[in-house]
Amino acid sequence: MATITLKRLDNDYQFETADEAGQVVTMDIPIDQGGHGNGVRPMQTLLSALGGCSGVDIVMILKKQKETIELLEMVINGERAVGKEPALWETIHVNFKFKGSMTKERAEKACSLSMDKYCSVAATLRAAGAVITWDIEIV
Repeated sequence: MATITLKRLDNDYQFETADEAGQVVTMDIPIDQGGHGNGVRPMQTLLSALGGCSGVDIVMILKKQKETIELLEMVINGERAVGKEPALWETIHVNFKFKGSMTKERAEKACSLSMDKYCSVAATLRAAGAVITWDIEIV
């Protein structure tokens, strides 16, 4: 069982979460919403989790194929529902950037396996109605 602890850090909306190993994430909301902007917004942590989950999958897949990964970066863009509460992620696009020994085809296959089969965060977001698209660049 996973356990996350959360504590409020200020008199407004800044929180710190920690996992069982003590790894910490700080969350807050923007100044224009009453926060101080001193952390990642809670909904953006979902996009970060998508990137992290997929990144782990992709590295595992490419390492098993004996590929060298010199660079793996992602730019993740999302659009949330407007005028609805809760405002769920409706569309998410991930741009994967690779540098290394892998061909474009191998990088695409690793991304496809992650995004369509292995990544639990992607599956969770899709179950909530998000449409997730992606593309890759070899740099």
